[in-house]
Amino acid sequence: MSMDPSAFDFTGRHLFVAGGSSGINLGVAQAFARAGANVSLISRSADKVATAAAGLEALGTQALGIAADVRQPEALERALSEAHVRFGPIDVLLSGAAGNFLASALDMSPNAFKTVVEIDLLGSFNVARLAHAHLRRPGASIIQISAGQAFTPTPFQAHVCAAKAGVDMLTRVLALEWGAEGIRINSIVPGPIADTEGLKRLAPTARTLDDMAQRVPLKRLGRIEDIARMAMVLASDWGSYITGAVIPVDGGLALTGPRDLTAAAEATRKTRA
Repeated sequence: MSMDPSAFDFTGRHLFVAGGSSGINLGVAQAFARAGANVSLISRSADKVATAAAGLEALGTQALGIAADVRQPEALERALSEAHVRFGPIDVLLSGAAGNFLASALDMSPNAFKTVVEIDLLGSFNVARLAHAHLRRPGASIIQISAGQAFTPTPFQAHVCAAKAGVDMLTRVLALEWGAEGIRINSIVPGPIADTEGLKRLAPTARTLDDMAQRVPLKRLGRIEDIARMAMVLASDWGSYITGAVIPVDGGLALTGPRDLTAAAEATRKTRA
């Protein structure tokens, strides 16, 4: 059986990205834009999402940037409806809105914990639930951007561990409930990805960054393109029989057990002091 490279031609297909103005999510959007997809982006910042959309159009695609918060269903529904009118049904939904910071459970206020859970977990539910009416059936692919904290207990990350574990279980449940409609949903679990805000928070110094890279069995940090490639596989015909999967793209980091972020937490405290 030959592998058809045209499987990665997304010309005319509609990618909707939640949390798409920077980092991994924007990098994935850029990869799809280069492959011909029309891209809708939402982010809390109107300025940032407009800049991101303009950058995508510079790659030769059509893009729509809308300011919306995944915690606010009304704003999210308006954004999804506007995107549907502009580009038609959503072929690929990338859900990656997230928040993070380093703090021990005792140093974290209930409101701080709640904020991350609302952005990551409630936001992921809102995006999937409200996008359901706008998805192409059959054939839509939903891709959640999760985190290794979902299955690796990590000190100073109680909020993210709880939220992302919920995101991965949500992925599995929706795969069961929506599979008969021809909708697939999977989670990508990035490892430490260079040049992202998340890694800057978890490894704020050269020492902690090097320590993180050395913990990875492949002995390097990941690249945004590593995540984009997996997203394109999951969204393409090559991934047409994959649903309910939680896929680490982390250089093997998940194999190494819990990680000690004490040094990173200390460095963060000193920076804030």
